[in-house]
Amino acid sequence: MSLLRVILAIIFPPLSVVDKGCGSFLIVLLLTLAGWIPGVIAALIILNKH
Repeated sequence: MSLLRVILAIIFPPLSVVDKGCGSFLIVLLLTLAGWIPGVIAALIILNKH
């Protein structure tokens, strides 16, 4: 997990996971639309997993 990805996950979560697959992108996008904090948490979890 690079520093740039972490910063991107905090600013705009869906953009940070765009190369992790369509499913991850859609999940993070929907969570970000529901609330910014769930989107950030999901993006950080996905980035930490890969």
